[in-house]
Amino acid sequence: MIDTHAHVHDRGYDEDREAVLDRAREAGVARIVTVGCDLDDSRRALEIAELHDLLATIGIHPHEASGAPPDVAGAFDALRARAPERVVAVGETGLDYYYEHSPRDAQARVLRAQLDYARERRLPVVFHQRDAYDDFIAILRERWDRATQSGVIHCFTGTAAQAQTFVGEFGMQLGIGGVITFKTAEPLRDAVRAVGLDALVLETDCPYLAPIPHRGKRNEPAYVADTAATVARVLDRSIEEITTVTTRNAIALFDLPR
Repeated sequence: MIDTHAHVHDRGYDEDREAVLDRAREAGVARIVTVGCDLDDSRRALEIAELHDLLATIGIHPHEASGAPPDVAGAFDALRARAPERVVAVGETGLDYYYEHSPRDAQARVLRAQLDYARERRLPVVFHQRDAYDDFIAILRERWDRATQSGVIHCFTGTAAQAQTFVGEFGMQLGIGGVITFKTAEPLRDAVRAVGLDALVLETDCPYLAPIPHRGKRNEPAYVADTAATVARVLDRSIEEITTVTTRNAIALFDLPR
């Protein structure tokens, strides 16, 4: 399995990161992508990725858009120069109107800058979208080139119709995490059924959103196995098929060696 979206560089793991990564390996997690949310966080993600043989992304989360540098491309190039082989994507980037920690115009500007950078550098994109679907889709229609770009809608929790738009119109993968195990998540389960297994990758978003039966605990990459088991039940497939296909999808998404 591949945990396509984690934050194992988070300081909350500083006391037991090695043990967390050992548990992930024991659970069958072969690769972990630790995801940057601003320049400093992306730098730390890269440092931890180098120390522990992980993969990383560099990105500016919509919450942090108001603090983005004027030259996003230059800042990202400087980060990638440290360990280019570790950087597998740009993100997480997107729009978040639920909290609006940054003004909407700043979020849109920084999203466009990261989309342009990813297209020019031929890197996949990890997207965050919350309560901003219409504006997000409008920017994708303006900037996204399905023929040459790949991306994932991280922590997808939308409707079946939204899922079909992301997959059918834009060729995206949907990142499925612990939310699918929640009792209230039947609309998400319907969306997963609507697009099917070939459109899915697995993630934890750890330390957040631990799946059942770990709700209330700190999430960690090993728990992606619980999400895989739920996806298997939702799609009436074997766990082996779920892990095989989602791993294949993640390898294609991030252009990883097999």
